[in-house]
Amino acid sequence: MPKRLQHRVRLLQLMLLLSLGIVALLAGIFWSGRRGGEPLPPRTDNSDTVAALSLGPSQQQDELERLAEGPASADRDRAAYVLAVEAIAQGQPSEALSRLDPIRPRSSHLGGYIRLAQAQAQTLAGNEAQAHDLYQQILRDFPEDPLAAEALYALGQEDSQWWDQALAEFPRHPRSAEIALKRLETQPNDPDLLKVLSTHLYLENFTELLDRRVSQQGERLTPEDWETIAFGYWEKTLYGKAGNAYARAANTPRNLYRTARGLQLGGERNRARQRYRILIQAFPEAEETAMGLLRLAQMVDSPREAIPLLDQVIANFPNQAAEALLLRSQALQELGSSQSAQQARQSVLTQYSNSDTAAEIRWQNAQNAAQQGNLRQAWDWAKQLLTDNPDSDEAPQAAFWIGKWAQRLNRRDDAEAAFIALLQRYPESYYAWRAASLLGWNVGTFTTVRSLTPTVRDLAERPLLPAGSDLTRELYALGMDEAAWRRWQMEFPDPMNPTVAEQYTEGLMLQVIGDYLDSLFMLSSLGWRDDPEELAEYEAFKAEPAYWYSLYPFPYRELILRWSEARQLDPLLTVALIRQESRFMHKIRSVANAVGLMQVLPETADWIAAQRNEPPPTDLTDPDDNIRLGTLYLDYTHNEYNNNTLFALASYNAGPGNVDRWISRFGFNDPDVFVSQIPFPETQGYIGSVMGNYWNYLRLYNPEIQEKLEQLRDE
Repeated sequence: MPKRLQHRVRLLQLMLLLSLGIVALLAGIFWSGRRGGEPLPPRTDNSDTVAALSLGPSQQQDELERLAEGPASADRDRAAYVLAVEAIAQGQPSEALSRLDPIRPRSSHLGGYIRLAQAQAQTLAGNEAQAHDLYQQILRDFPEDPLAAEALYALGQEDSQWWDQALAEFPRHPRSAEIALKRLETQPNDPDLLKVLSTHLYLENFTELLDRRVSQQGERLTPEDWETIAFGYWEKTLYGKAGNAYARAANTPRNLYRTARGLQLGGERNRARQRYRILIQAFPEAEETAMGLLRLAQMVDSPREAIPLLDQVIANFPNQAAEALLLRSQALQELGSSQSAQQARQSVLTQYSNSDTAAEIRWQNAQNAAQQGNLRQAWDWAKQLLTDNPDSDEAPQAAFWIGKWAQRLNRRDDAEAAFIALLQRYPESYYAWRAASLLGWNVGTFTTVRSLTPTVRDLAERPLLPAGSDLTRELYALGMDEAAWRRWQMEFPDPMNPTVAEQYTEGLMLQVIGDYLDSLFMLSSLGWRDDPEELAEYEAFKAEPAYWYSLYPFPYRELILRWSEARQLDPLLTVALIRQESRFMHKIRSVANAVGLMQVLPETADWIAAQRNEPPPTDLTDPDDNIRLGTLYLDYTHNEYNNNTLFALASYNAGPGNVDRWISRFGFNDPDVFVSQIPFPETQGYIGSVMGNYWNYLRLYNPEIQEKLEQLRDE
């Protein structure tokens, strides 16, 4: 993540959500500067057209027609444009042209899009000559704008020279990617085509294209080419390949660090250690060097070798000194110096009391005290953590156990106060659900949640984009998502170093094209920054509901509601599990061949369908088929464990045999203790993630819980 802030942005107010399902016909334009006489795009936050799009289908149509037939205005143009695009999608070119005819493109802020829609309508009507003239007019009026790429793509259907121009002038435009992919079918070794495609990370076969470029052109690539390729591999989490590619890029601190880290994650430990040492020697003061020293200290052959590396961090990098001290204490412990190890840990608490490492130590001390039966001491450690480390990862968990331990100490008022404080301070945490449950809120427990039927409101809100041009934001507000996404591909200045606002916008745009996997990573990692101003900007976004709705989207809503009702499952539990299993990627496959949204194994789907006398699977990548069988299996795991969702989820993740052994070993007197005792870290984290998802969907989409949390915020 970048360490700089290019500009400050404010979080724009929530806008109305509409997906028209017709935006694939449109493309974007990029107004890099307003030419003389061009109208400024008017604001959309008080647009009657945007408001109309939130109405029911019949009311929406009536209101849009009323606006489109009204006097000349920005909203007249918006409404007419929306109706025209819908008409094109329905194969009604005459209707589209009649809607657009009253608009004067040169005086409309949507002028470029009006021309494009007119050209598309003329093509649909079979009027190729008129369409050709309109595309040529776009090239004359917008020669440097990405809208020209749309015209070049259309004209290139008849004359390939136009495609040559598109590739040369607009290599980052999605239309250029389409052209390159088409040409690659007959020119598989063309280096220029592969170079164009190496920046289009959204392509389904992106990594295969990178592999082809490396194998065919490896010896001819420049350091800049290698950095582009390495970044692509890194973004797709192919860290071993990324490390090898970064090794051939320019020697910058980040490139050297990612070389070493990529090789380490790829299993090449010896080469990784060599590269960490090169980084440390070449850039002794770089921030990446601090992380390199820490990584290398954990990879050397003996704790005695680790100590001088950690001492370098302690002496030169105060932001990482606490972590280095903790690792130093562990090394000293291995060397038999228990007293020195304890002194190092104590130094973290005294010298770096506000660090995340201090929080880690305090939480470990609290857990140790609780295991020894000293709940008062555990409670004290947890309270100190909340005081000195309120923003640490351990804080929500500590806040919860303060309440639990207070209950065991018969301090009921303190327990209730702790749970309320947790809901106020950490409302997005899994532990907030546990606190709400123990306070008696209607949120379910591990043994009752499956049968709840919470109201799920029909969300109709989205944020305006915090980055991008005014026209990109306009299109997004109007529900023209594909057009907005195409423009954004040309406006994202530096994907390797995004600002907070740009990363947030990229996360939203990835959802437009259905890439929820990368989108949710971009949104959830928005705060992975060290710069105080950037962190403040992130906190401003995080304080708004719009951020959380984008982080917990609800695609496949109707299918989830329908099949959950059929299985008598809480629908928010179903969507919570889907978010964890697949990030809503309906074609995804695991290494174990689990398929689709609910990650169903084909053999499991066959078995459960036969058990319940339901049709066997036809295509597990089909969302309907996958959710049908996934909910059937989730229902089965609940029935096997008397509707205990904790056991059902553990069985879904780790299998019933493991769950049965854990129940036999640990008993089930306290669900929170049981979760903490699960010996599989993946399964322990899985339960917390799914139920944390469940709570967030509940607090965002259920009016009752929303209202209760708002009341707490007002207190």
